[in-house]
Amino acid sequence: MTYDLIVLGSGPAGEKGAAQAAWFGKRVALIEREPVPGGACVNTGTVPSKTLRESALHLSGFRQRGFRDAVGLTIRSDISVADFLYRKDIVVEREWERIDANLARHHVDRYSGTGRFLSPNRIEVRNSSGTIELEGDIILIATGSAPHRPADVPFDDETVCDSDTILLMKQIPRTLAVIGAGVIGCEYAAMFAALGVEVHLVDGRTSLLPHMDREIVRVLLEEMQHRLGVTLHLGADVEIIEPHGRALLLRLKDGATLEIEKVLYAAGRSSNTADLNLAAAGVETGKRGLITVNDRYQTSTPNIYAAGDVIGFPALASTSMEQARVAMVHAFDLKYKTKVATTLPYGIYTIPELSTIGLTEEQCLEKGIDFECGRAYFRGNARGQIVGDTNGMIKLVFDAADLKLLGVHIVGENASELLHIGMMVMQFGGTINAFIESVFNFPTLSEAYKYAAYDGLGNVAMRSRTRGDSAVM
Repeated sequence: MTYDLIVLGSGPAGEKGAAQAAWFGKRVALIEREPVPGGACVNTGTVPSKTLRESALHLSGFRQRGFRDAVGLTIRSDISVADFLYRKDIVVEREWERIDANLARHHVDRYSGTGRFLSPNRIEVRNSSGTIELEGDIILIATGSAPHRPADVPFDDETVCDSDTILLMKQIPRTLAVIGAGVIGCEYAAMFAALGVEVHLVDGRTSLLPHMDREIVRVLLEEMQHRLGVTLHLGADVEIIEPHGRALLLRLKDGATLEIEKVLYAAGRSSNTADLNLAAAGVETGKRGLITVNDRYQTSTPNIYAAGDVIGFPALASTSMEQARVAMVHAFDLKYKTKVATTLPYGIYTIPELSTIGLTEEQCLEKGIDFECGRAYFRGNARGQIVGDTNGMIKLVFDAADLKLLGVHIVGENASELLHIGMMVMQFGGTINAFIESVFNFPTLSEAYKYAAYDGLGNVAMRSRTRGDSAVM
């Protein structure tokens, strides 16, 4: 069979890349080795973990935090695995249905099995029924990634798990050590702590989420440690994990020991490229199997493109989709969207939620940018009081001279949704006056943007008065 495009993988990049080419009339085949579509995003990563987060917030009573002090609500201690996983299973199944419907609507041919290159244009698909060869003018590699499993970590997928196999747990542990304080580790640590699990978060680095605005991260640390009860062990690599009766003993390089019921190892991911026979196609890879691409997402072999986790940073579902769409525009010269946005949003689904876009205060200092900040706290916002989120905040980073918005950083309820308001202002080169001039629904958390802008203008005016300059306001 001959196609204009063959896609390897049905995760966010594979699905959207296939649909983009098919929408422009290309004949497309998609190969998926798993019995269900969606890749890690739908089956073991983004969708399940974020659904479990919502389940934890609901089942634990955490969302009722604004009422707990008034009426004495307490966190439940009888939550079962069935309770915890129930909603996740429903959401994942509905995502399977959505992806199936999308691919069918675009008339994408589906092949079940493992694909491997025979040449730059030929793919062998192997499954339990045998093998078939497909030929494609363009190939898109979108096989994603899997949790990194170092040889010295004693994974048994029951007491020592990765972020995939933790979803197979048979009971909620009483104690959990999360090794790796990156995004995935922080998300799971917060989630289990909300369920009342004693959580220890361990990382050899001395700072949490170093790419995030430090002021925002400090709020997260305060919430995780003092509201959720997470114990942090930073600057403390794990030296050994060994059985200890019915538990596990973790020895840290700083000399500390932890007796733990379950371990989640969440320290990095590796690209799913080992079985692709990339050598037959001349595709170059780097560390942990990452595929090297140019700014068009083209690999070292001109007709082969790659997108998503398989090429590495930022390895987000949102950017993976856009990378694949852009790759197909270049591959087929479609005269459509030719680049991914230069400034990307990040959502971290801890408890509380974090979201960020653009420059942080620290990055402005490094770049020598004359900046100012404006802040608004949810405790001074009516909706913040209603939902009980009194520690959340919106922080605006902007140019002190022309007020152009440079970055937005949010911690608290619906942070990843709220961020898009600031993102759109940034995308069109706007200033913080955009928030001053806008009318927001009341009561809403979005209204905090206006007061963060007021605070920012006040800080600029105070700076001017201090210098003896004329007031900006």
